[in-house]
Amino acid sequence: MARIAVIGAGMGAMAAAARLAVAGHRVAVFERGATHGGAVRRWERDGFAFDTGPGLLHLPAVYRDLFLKTGREPLESCIELSQVDPASRHVFPDGTAVSLPNASRAGVLTALDEALGAGSGERWSALVGRAREAWDATRRPLLEEPLWEDWRVLGRDPYPAVRRRGLFGRGKGPTTATLAEVARRELADPRLIALLESHALAYGFDPRSAPASAVVLPYLEQTFGSWYPRGGMRALADALYERCLARKVEFSFGAAVTGIAEKDGRASGVELADGRVSEAEFVVAGVDPVQLVALCRGREPWGADDVRPGPGPDDRATARLTVCLALRGARPEDAVHRTVVHAADRTAELAGVFGDGPGLRTPCDRPTVTVLRPDDPASRPDDAHEAVTLTATVAPHGPVDWHDGEAVAADAERMTEIAEAAVPGLRERVLWREVLPPADGALVPGPALAGREGRFLRPGNRTRIPGLYAVGGWSHPGGGPAHAGMSGAIVAGLIVNGDDWHGST
Repeated sequence: MARIAVIGAGMGAMAAAARLAVAGHRVAVFERGATHGGAVRRWERDGFAFDTGPGLLHLPAVYRDLFLKTGREPLESCIELSQVDPASRHVFPDGTAVSLPNASRAGVLTALDEALGAGSGERWSALVGRAREAWDATRRPLLEEPLWEDWRVLGRDPYPAVRRRGLFGRGKGPTTATLAEVARRELADPRLIALLESHALAYGFDPRSAPASAVVLPYLEQTFGSWYPRGGMRALADALYERCLARKVEFSFGAAVTGIAEKDGRASGVELADGRVSEAEFVVAGVDPVQLVALCRGREPWGADDVRPGPGPDDRATARLTVCLALRGARPEDAVHRTVVHAADRTAELAGVFGDGPGLRTPCDRPTVTVLRPDDPASRPDDAHEAVTLTATVAPHGPVDWHDGEAVAADAERMTEIAEAAVPGLRERVLWREVLPPADGALVPGPALAGREGRFLRPGNRTRIPGLYAVGGWSHPGGGPAHAGMSGAIVAGLIVNGDDWHGST
């Protein structure tokens, strides 16, 4: 039995902790904050409750496997998990709208044809079919296995180019296009383009620079479905925390780690802000790579030939502006759980979030707004009220100063106005509004993607410091609840089976 110190109580860190505890190790988690869950948060007031991190779960099999492997109780016995149907409704700038059924390729095809015109569904379906090829080619190395030592082979985009008819249409091989180029070439209709690119934007990717392999993002939703736990995504974090406690994982909150102790060139524990040192044979760090370098006091956890941490806020590190709305009046029976109201000007939105040149960002008055209105009694004080959450992807640094209360309030007002396309008469129903601007350092990491010479990969879970491992959204295989859960599985596999472990079978 080894002593293992885990830094942070995010989803990836807790996933690793639970698996390691079941394997017979003594696990202690040190979290500088007051609670668990990392980015999976919930904000409450006056009987209303709002998810302020991820709003839905994709790839639920990740957590089903985790709960089965860490105890006899399956996931569904710990939380009430249901499919969201329709999976989403999309409202486009020209006024057209479409509701997409959950986990139904044929249903999506029909819905798109009926809403956007004949042939729209087939074009989308063909793109998703090619996305499956990219998914099949990269599922194991990007989700189930430690990052390959020869990670540069993942710099080749697995998304297949469209085979063109005629003499020059053969043997094209994998594309090197960006997601935006694929959308323009294969979808044509600006509404279908917006539909595709909104999936990238939701994960913090700029479609103008993201690899074509980002088509796997809508593929995952359409194939494996969108799921919601009663009590919100926070219920999933709570269930994982309770599973850790049941497996004798020890948690210390308000316990900031200031350094990683080393002995004979190997990680030997963690140093705490109160001066204590908690000794351990292994250290699992659920922090971003920049923080990890600082904890190692400048000693590089990754070598010159490894995937390197990002240089700072870029198209892989965005933030979210969240608006919580307490509404009078019951939620209509036909209300859709998730509606995406697309930006009126795609070019202006991308320039506002990612810039229109090196470091140049300009404000966007009408961004894409995601409206979440779950049919969940746990989110409201009674059935005569409704809780609605609005989110928009924003730049963490400029063009808006998120410490400027007036500017933030103006953005929230615009988002509320935009959301009326999803909730008619919304502003007349508002009892109160709480605006949650991006906190300092609260960036949103996206999942790892193949292509673009490896620029969208994450640093590996193994480090060059023996006994030190990285876990969570900022390390392989990237951000999002499902990917964080897989990160925990990979780290646990490496510690239990040794650094030559190649992944699950």
